[in-house]
Amino acid sequence: MKTLQYFDKIVRFYHAQGRMPSYREIMRLAGHKSLNQTQKVVAKLVELGRLQRDSTGRLLPTRYFHEIPWLGTVVAGWPSPADEELLDTVTLDEYLITNKEKTYMLRVQGDSMIDACILPGDLVLVEWRKEAKSGEIVIAQVDGEWTMKTYRKRGRKVTLEAANKNYDTIVPKDELKIVAVVTAVIRKY
Repeated sequence: MKTLQYFDKIVRFYHAQGRMPSYREIMRLAGHKSLNQTQKVVAKLVELGRLQRDSTGRLLPTRYFHEIPWLGTVVAGWPSPADEELLDTVTLDEYLITNKEKTYMLRVQGDSMIDACILPGDLVLVEWRKEAKSGEIVIAQVDGEWTMKTYRKRGRKVTLEAANKNYDTIVPKDELKIVAVVTAVIRKY
C-alpha cells in the first residue's frame, strides 16, 4: 500500500472519530503486523508534511485534513455548458485566513450591515488590528460601545457608517478604538 493511501485511511478515521488514531489503530487500519512498520509510514507522512507531532510525540492533523476539491467556476449569469475539472484542492483556512495568529471569528447580531450582505447570525472572520483603511469594515469601540461598521476617514474626520439606511452614521465624541478588520463573512444555508 502506498504511503498516501495510508494517509487517506488516517483522514477517514479522523473525520469519523473526531480524533487522531493511535499508532496501534493506524497499524490495524494499514493491515500491518508490527508497530515498527507503522512507525516508518508515520515518519514518512511527517516528513511529507501530511502529519505533525506535538512535543509529546502525539500525532496532530495538518491542513491536508480539511481540504476541499476546487472543481472550477460556475457562471452566475446566463446558463452555459459546465466545465468540471479538478483545478486544485484548498482548505478554507488557506483561502480565508492570511494571519492565523491574529484571526478570530465573531457571530453577527443586529442588522446594521445588511446592505453590505452581512446578516444577523452570520459569522465574520476578523483580523486583530489597531488601524484600518478608509472603506474597511471594522470592529470598533466607540465612546464605550462596541460595533461593526464601515470605517471612513476624510481628512481628519473619522466616521463609522452603517450599511442600512435605518441607522445613522456614527461620529465619535470622545473615543474611537479600532480593534479588528473584517476579512470574510461565513453564512450557512
